Amino acid sequence: MSTFQFPNEQEATDFASAASSVFTRTLATRTFELAELTIYDDCAAQASEFPVLQCVANALEQGQINNAQDANTWFLIFASALIFFMQAGFAMLCAGSVRIKNVGNTMLKNLLDACGAAVGFFTIGYAFAFGGQDSTTATTFIGTTNFFMVGITNQAFWLFQFAFAATSATITAGTLAERCQMAAYLCYSVILTGFVYPVVAHSIWSNNGFLSAFNVNPFLGIGVIDFAGSAVVHMTGGSTAVFATMILGPRKGRFYDARGNPLPKPKPFPGHSVALQMLGTFILWFGWYGFNPGSALILTTTLNTGPVAALAAVNTTISAAVAGTTALFTNLFVEERTTGEAKFDLLSLMNGCLGGLVAITAGCAVVEPWAAFVIGLIAGWLYLLSSAALIRIRLDDAVDAIPVHLVCGTWGILAVGFLAAPDRILAAYGKGEHAGWFYELARGSFNASLLGCQIIAIFFVIGWVFFIMFPFFIWLNYMGWFRADSLEELVGLDISYHGGGAGGNDEVKQEFLEAFNRRKDNKQNAHSNAQQQEMPQHYADVYSQQELAAREALGEDGMSVPNGMVG
Repeated sequence: MSTFQFPNEQEATDFASAASSVFTRTLATRTFELAELTIYDDCAAQASEFPVLQCVANALEQGQINNAQDANTWFLIFASALIFFMQAGFAMLCAGSVRIKNVGNTMLKNLLDACGAAVGFFTIGYAFAFGGQDSTTATTFIGTTNFFMVGITNQAFWLFQFAFAATSATITAGTLAERCQMAAYLCYSVILTGFVYPVVAHSIWSNNGFLSAFNVNPFLGIGVIDFAGSAVVHMTGGSTAVFATMILGPRKGRFYDARGNPLPKPKPFPGHSVALQMLGTFILWFGWYGFNPGSALILTTTLNTGPVAALAAVNTTISAAVAGTTALFTNLFVEERTTGEAKFDLLSLMNGCLGGLVAITAGCAVVEPWAAFVIGLIAGWLYLLSSAALIRIRLDDAVDAIPVHLVCGTWGILAVGFLAAPDRILAAYGKGEHAGWFYELARGSFNASLLGCQIIAIFFVIGWVFFIMFPFFIWLNYMGWFRADSLEELVGLDISYHGGGAGGNDEVKQEFLEAFNRRKDNKQNAHSNAQQQEMPQHYADVYSQQELAAREALGEDGMSVPNGMVG
């Protein structure tokens, strides 16, 4: 650092004293113990080794750096909290989208997602995704250090990445709602966040990833630009949802009758609470301001994080609003033309907004606001088309997670390849040699390096998820651990898995409930009889005598004691 030379020593001393006084007052507001300490006194003691003014300048500069790092850490924790709060949004959205007989089970699975993600990411997930990325510049397939958070010095970064992993896991919760077993769900959550998602995150976000824009030798000179996770988070979760529902099959009565014959028209299964769905949508939108602008806090290639975060927030808002209104009025137009009746569909508006949020996630910091408008416009149309296509091919998605996260996520990562502005890339990533293809054409170049990287990322994410999760779901289904049996599904998973009662719920037919209770009683009786057979003869005799005495005592009223209630 060069030293500024004052005309005379007196002016230098006066300046140093003034700077020291300001810093002393700042320290006094932060800690009383250091109130008497001054930079000038400390520097004066080292005057024989360093010029006083240079020492003061260095100390002030270091103090600013420390303050900036502390502020960054606090904001990163806050952004992590916003992202984690999205779990509540997913829970409300899923709860409102299912029938009332499955609400409790759906809520439990959403909470289980967060728990399973924390365990998986703590033990091996973070290590596979980002382990050792600061100690080597080599390109690797997976991280190999920091298991169980050993050696991690930046806990805030771990928390931030965990929140992303948990989001990816919970995307599938809604798709498999009302028919998936609990054990299968926990296994899937741990595997996705512990291994499948970390490999994707490592490849695209780690300094050592082969597709990463942060690699010292990025793929095709630029690497994949996925600023906040359209591919890493949403395509990973959406691809998992597709392969899972292909194996799991649709809900009973959705596309086929009781004999397995296709229905002429799919039977709608509307959710029990539009209010919960709306609440979930607003919570998710709110949480996205931690998702997208918060990602600017982990940039290491630029100090320009404030404007980058602000642009991400603005683009997030524009894309969501445009996608929602596009889906609403496009659906209104189609309904009016096909049925003659105009209908403002609230679900189209809500899911359209979510599709716009997913689509802008990849490029929120590298596209202009007008491009965010275009991205949201196309995302609204893609949501409607893909939602209708799922019904046509008889894939049952209870919350439309596949159109929102997979389809709109794919469009989002692809849109960056067309619309990323070079000056925005420079501000966010510190390099602007390669831009979106439309900008390259405007430069008079046919350079499609960025577009090529984005396309390869799409195939990589879908292929990797298919390679791991599709056989895993086939194995779960083969073992009989994946889908709830027919009777459990008909009476509802709340009653089947959580011991809840029908509670006047007219969705559950009485004959189904009676059949379920008979089977439950038979299982309990068989378990009780097996326990009696395993007991020593002495205890068995005592048990029989106690039961006989109880029956005789209650016999006058004609009452009986069920097996297993005595002793």
